[in-house]
Amino acid sequence: MSAGNRSSGGNGSVEVEQKFDVDESTPLPDWSRLPGVASVGEAELRELDAVYLDSDDLALAHAGYAVRRRTGGPDEGWHIKGPRRPEGGRVEQHWPLGPEGEIPDGVTEALSSVATVRQLAPIARIRNRRTAYALRDADGGVVAEFVDDHVTATDERAGVERSWREWEFELGPAAPADDLERRRLFATAGSAVFAAGGRPAASASKLARALGY
Repeated sequence: MSAGNRSSGGNGSVEVEQKFDVDESTPLPDWSRLPGVASVGEAELRELDAVYLDSDDLALAHAGYAVRRRTGGPDEGWHIKGPRRPEGGRVEQHWPLGPEGEIPDGVTEALSSVATVRQLAPIARIRNRRTAYALRDADGGVVAEFVDDHVTATDERAGVERSWREWEFELGPAAPADDLERRRLFATAGSAVFAAGGRPAASASKLARALGY
């Protein structure tokens, strides 16, 4: 892929989530006892298709970064996920899709201290049939988003395909700001997942699992 010449500015956010592994037959959790959650939104189907890039020596992955171009869903585009922060979560930057095969200048600049864009090549393709649910408070604010993912991933270097199902529970704009309340929310969500038959995720990310880690 080649570097582009578009605006370098990217939108940023902090992703704070829990990940769980589940079997194909595992029923969805019961969210009725989650603190601050008054209702669960309708299921929203998203067909996601992402290509992840890195250098031959996986310099980005070793530094804690993930770079992808993803189509589908409300946030399609280019994404950079940064290293995990000591207080939890990862900073995620976002740029529009732009022409296929062209890397936005903002991505190039954001990665300049870690890797050279000219050295980047696809290392994995991850296709995900996602069903998303908004968990809302009494005022309609999104406390968290729960997603049920059916994933098919290809290790582009080894030519190995892997499939699995996983869940993610990610804090939303109306999530509690207090750390103690957040921990309580995550603990209650974990209990609901375990009661349904889920278990802690074996891999830290979809990319890691796609590459066999």
